[in-house]
Amino acid sequence: MTLKTSLFAVSKNKMLPLLSALGTSALLMAMPATSAQAAGSFYNCANATGCQKVDSKWWTSSHTDTKYPLVMTHGLVGFTKLLGIDYFYGIPQTLMQGGSQVYATKTSSFNDSRVRGEQLLQQVKTISAVSGSPKVNLLGHSHGGHDIRYVAGVAPQYVASVTAVASPGQGAALADWVVEQIDNDRVNGEYNTATKAALTLFGFLGNFMDLNAGIPIDELQEQYSFGAVTALTTDYTKDFNREFSAAMPTSYCGQPTATKVNGISYYSFSGVGQVTNALDPIDYVMLATSQAYDDPNDGLVSACSSRLGYVIRDDYKMNHLDSVNQMLGLVAWGQPNPKTVYRDQANRLKKAGM
Repeated sequence: MTLKTSLFAVSKNKMLPLLSALGTSALLMAMPATSAQAAGSFYNCANATGCQKVDSKWWTSSHTDTKYPLVMTHGLVGFTKLLGIDYFYGIPQTLMQGGSQVYATKTSSFNDSRVRGEQLLQQVKTISAVSGSPKVNLLGHSHGGHDIRYVAGVAPQYVASVTAVASPGQGAALADWVVEQIDNDRVNGEYNTATKAALTLFGFLGNFMDLNAGIPIDELQEQYSFGAVTALTTDYTKDFNREFSAAMPTSYCGQPTATKVNGISYYSFSGVGQVTNALDPIDYVMLATSQAYDDPNDGLVSACSSRLGYVIRDDYKMNHLDSVNQMLGLVAWGQPNPKTVYRDQANRLKKAGM
């Protein structure tokens, strides 16, 4: 055997296993994978239509591969997807890439906290059945923070954790001001013409959100605009907190004394500041609404009111919409990105066995 022939034989012996391994890898990549093995999924769980898969992504890591699904709950004037845009903009996709199973829920865009909470509970039951998971991790933004606390309070068997995001757990000064103005403008106990028109408009807006979520026109959710604003007032939340007191501070600007109640772990995070990105026109609305507050706030919710359970941070450089990565990801430069904050929280839940 010549030296050239010998070298070819050696190379061939090395190449065959290599080619075999590459071929096997390619075959495995081409095969459909189950969500538990290789892909994180994202579902839209509008109340009247159950859960429909929106998207799935190959894992790029297992950083957010939690034991239980992540259930996202919107706030006032909320939606699942509006004109093709997710309420939690880009966040489900980020979580999926780390292995999360994400479910977006749809409650009435305008309604009382208990009504919305009951709507969410029915969807949580559906998610448990669809996913086969006995529990879920609830994440609620703004008014959605009330909804998830309601579910944890009335049906703790379904809940592993609660994460309130920029949620007015002890009420919002802006809601107090709005309700005061409405009450002052009543004539003989009736709303004036402008108020009636605004409340009617909000009702139509809520129905529009339902239709965009895929809810059939004959099954639209109930909208109660004045009840929604009232539910965010200081007086209403005092009553709500007496019933759902788990992991809440005992005073307005106090710190929670418990982080785990009835087997459920509680967390919260929020931001302060209003104009965080000069290119975002909504920031200037947040600047205007912040004038209703005397303490640090994100334009709609104060840091003191947002605290629940383990307070991750209440001073992120985020306004109220930044905390769901809106508007379209125009958030503060050089600061923790909202998608990263959610990703870190999912990893925190994973490490805690949830």
